[in-house]
Amino acid sequence: MAEAAQSISTEKVDFDKIRKDFPVLQQQVKGHPLVYFDNAASSQIPSQVADRIDNYHRNEHSNVHRGIHTLSQKATDSYEATRKKVRDFINAGDKDEIIFTTGTTDSINLVANSFCECYVEQGDEILISEIEHHANIVPWQMAAEKHDAKLRVIPVNDDGEIIWDEYLDLLNENTAILAIGHVSNALGTVHPVKKMIEAAHQRHIPVLIDGAQAVPHSAVDVQDLDADFYAFSAHKMCGPTGFGILYGKKKYLDEMPPYRGGGDMIDKVSFEETTYNITPHKFEAGTPPIAAGIGLGAAIDYLSDIGMKNIALYEQELLEYATDELLNIDGLRIIGTAKDKASVLSFVFDDIHATDIGTILDQQGIAIRTGHHCAQPTMRRFDIPATARASISFYNNKKDIDRLVAGIKEAKTFFVD
Repeated sequence: MAEAAQSISTEKVDFDKIRKDFPVLQQQVKGHPLVYFDNAASSQIPSQVADRIDNYHRNEHSNVHRGIHTLSQKATDSYEATRKKVRDFINAGDKDEIIFTTGTTDSINLVANSFCECYVEQGDEILISEIEHHANIVPWQMAAEKHDAKLRVIPVNDDGEIIWDEYLDLLNENTAILAIGHVSNALGTVHPVKKMIEAAHQRHIPVLIDGAQAVPHSAVDVQDLDADFYAFSAHKMCGPTGFGILYGKKKYLDEMPPYRGGGDMIDKVSFEETTYNITPHKFEAGTPPIAAGIGLGAAIDYLSDIGMKNIALYEQELLEYATDELLNIDGLRIIGTAKDKASVLSFVFDDIHATDIGTILDQQGIAIRTGHHCAQPTMRRFDIPATARASISFYNNKKDIDRLVAGIKEAKTFFVD
């Protein structure tokens, strides 16, 4: 690990020193030092992860599984080591409960296809919330149409929080599965997922959690949550794109049919019949993104050395500071004011479009995200076309926030005055 990561203790973390692990943050954009606040879309990669991926490409590259030669064995060992690291990182009970996918979207599609093939029948109900990412809406719409089931939606209040009594009313004997985001990508709302799972399990309803926005920012324990499925992506947690995780309880994974067919997911193949490999391999057809998997392992090492609890505390400090500063800007309105929030700030001006805000900020080297954030139903719930979204990571600091605030004020002056 890098010097910055090695020097960290659980009592005091030098986040300014950690910032130096990210070369991208040292560059200038349009004549200004880069400020990166698009972490909810994709986080940056530290040198330690980039170096590990580069070393694989230079010195270890080979296909994994089944190979008897040294390079294949070496690549397989490195790739499968990530499965154990993921197990430990989210406290899964068994490494065979860790399925490698191409990302959160792929993980949710896997469950929407394979789980529903076994467990969803005509007239059943699939339950989601009003503020889900499209990746946790569209696959369930497709599954509901295929199985002649109904998609039911849990409403949220004006703060972006689940309306608890209405959630409980929607749970019934026809509910086949609840699929809920741990943290809203558009609003930052942290749903009370443990409490929601407990209520669902009282009616024997399994639960999938979209953890794409939670795993990078806080410690997640899937056994403590008692989640039946939990999905997340490498590229939002200092890892590479194209790689993701589906955690699933073996009692479901063993019953679910394969999602895709091809190499490595089979036991025996003949023209008359094919039998399938055991979990997790029956869900992992074909040559995987090996370098990305090894990169995720390095990212987990990196985050673990810092400590997820340390990251959560520091990001919460930055979120509170940024919230206070933004609310001091006349005309700015924050969308998503839940009591329990992660490090996402979505905001609007009544007379300035979010895209215009983002364009002016980009001219100052400040990267934010504008638009509907793959959450169009969320935008409709709050009767807005789009928001400007600043999403915070542990390599940001208060100086970045001050730059953001100054940039917004300049944009406001440009468009209003």
